[in-house]
Amino acid sequence: MRFTSGQRLDDGVLEREFTLGEIPGILWTPASASAPVPLILLGHPPLGLRKMYPRLVARARHSAADGFATATIELPGSGDRPRWPAAEQARADLRRTMDAGEPVSDEIVDALVLPLVEKAVPEWQAALDALLSLPEIGGPVGYSGGVISIGIRLAAVEPRIVAAGLFAGSFVPRAMFEEARQVTVPLHVLLQWDDEGNHRQAALDLFDAFSSKEKSLHANMGGHTGVPQFAGDAAAQFFTRHLK
Repeated sequence: MRFTSGQRLDDGVLEREFTLGEIPGILWTPASASAPVPLILLGHPPLGLRKMYPRLVARARHSAADGFATATIELPGSGDRPRWPAAEQARADLRRTMDAGEPVSDEIVDALVLPLVEKAVPEWQAALDALLSLPEIGGPVGYSGGVISIGIRLAAVEPRIVAAGLFAGSFVPRAMFEEARQVTVPLHVLLQWDDEGNHRQAALDLFDAFSSKEKSLHANMGGHTGVPQFAGDAAAQFFTRHLK
C-alpha cells in the first residue's frame, strides 16, 4: 500500500488516498484516535470513486464521528482502472433489456455480477491485509453497502469481517443464494420497498436464505435513492453494537 495524498477535512477527519498495486483507494480515520480503531469497508456500485465520492465521504465522516476508520477501493473496470470489455457488454445488455421493458434474464444477471464478484473480493481481501497492518487500524472489521453480491461473498469467506450492513438494491445471481446460506455474521439489511432496480420478492428470499442468528431487515417506502436519514442512523447503531 502506498499513500499518494492526504488532507484534513473540516471536521478533522484524515483522508488519505492510496494505491494497492493498480487499485486506487481512500482511507478515512477519525480526528482524535488515541488507540487503534475498528474498520468499516465501504462498498459502492461500479460507477467510479470520483462519481461516488460525495456519498462515500459523507458515510466516512459519519463513521468517524462514531470512532471508526473507513476505507474503500475502486472496483474492477471502474473509474480510472483499465477498461473491462466483458463488464461493459454486460451493462449494455442490461440497459438494452430494461429500456425495452423486457424481463432481465438470469444469463444477463450472471454475466453482470458473477465476474465482478470473482475479481473484486480478492482485491478487497488484499486491501484488508494492508489496512490491518497500519498501526492506527486495529479491527474488528465490518462491511457496509455496495453491490450486495460482493458483500455476501466477503461475509461468507472472510473471517475478519464480523458484521455486515447490506443494501438490497442490486441484481443477485441465483448462485449467490447458496452462498448466502454460508453467511453467519450479524446482518443489517436495508430494502427500499419500491426500488425500481430491485426485485422485491427476490430480496426477501435472499434475506430468508442467510444463516445468521442475528439478522434484521429494514424496509422503507420509496425508490432506490430515497433512503431516509433515520435508516442510515440505524445502520450506524448496528456497527456500534458489533464493532465496539
